[in-house]
Amino acid sequence: MSELVTGEAVALELRPAKLPSRALAVVIDLVVAFTVYIVVTMGIVASTASLDDAAAAAVAVATFVLVLVGVPIAVETLSHGRSLGKLACGLRVVRDDGGPIRFRHALVRGAVGVVEILMTFGVVACIASLVSERGRRLGDVFAGTLVVRERVPAGPARFVPPPPPWLVGRFAGLDLSGVPDGLWLAVRSYLTRMGQLDPQVGWAMAERLAGDLAACTGAPAPRDVPPAAYLAAVVHERQSRDAQRAFGGGTVGVTPVGAGPVYPGAGAPVGQPVGPAVAAAPPTPDVTPARPREDEEPGTGFVPPA
Repeated sequence: MSELVTGEAVALELRPAKLPSRALAVVIDLVVAFTVYIVVTMGIVASTASLDDAAAAAVAVATFVLVLVGVPIAVETLSHGRSLGKLACGLRVVRDDGGPIRFRHALVRGAVGVVEILMTFGVVACIASLVSERGRRLGDVFAGTLVVRERVPAGPARFVPPPPPWLVGRFAGLDLSGVPDGLWLAVRSYLTRMGQLDPQVGWAMAERLAGDLAACTGAPAPRDVPPAAYLAAVVHERQSRDAQRAFGGGTVGVTPVGAGPVYPGAGAPVGQPVGPAVAAAPPTPDVTPARPREDEEPGTGFVPPA
């Protein structure tokens, strides 16, 4: 297991793919790509028989670049790092910080891959993967990416702590559509580990993440709510909405003030779907001051460090 560190200094547990599984995925991708290339080439040759040699050579080069370079780049971009071979082997390309790759990452990996895979028959890529501690080839180094295993043995589950009951439902009107997946991953990773951090460091980290989350939602983070509690409440709100879309019906994530944590998503493992929606009583007007309760312990991360 390898720990990657995000820009917010949150450690992510990811398992880099080993050379055999990566090689198998590349072989599958190359077989599919060359099959398509041969079929396309035969069709082009049949339709351009009347062209001169220079034009035929230009068409051949364009076909090679388009099918063997352009198509794999497009597939990795659109699938967020899952080509056909990687999908079959349970692998995925991610950024160094654990987030999904974009077009520029796929472009760099594809361009360098022409040299280290196609022109050298994969020798350079194999040597680079064996030398690299995390099994990265040169394309991954230049692009800032890493190939990780998605299907890994189940380990000890890490739980996202539920928000304080007095915050449940407070952010029901928040627009979460603009929050990127990388930020959600960083927030959830922080929440699962905030009890292990130094109080001062954890508080500063929560403030940075809360600021980033508020910038993406377009609504400032409440000043009277601790940043860690704000993060937990927003994550819970997203889980509630996901449960409502998945199961439909009922009021999701609404708990009267002072009631036990019966809302769905409380204590759900990171990255796992929440349970069925639980119908609850209509929301009670929030008459409790928006501040941490006196019985909350400092170790929860929801109150300022001493």
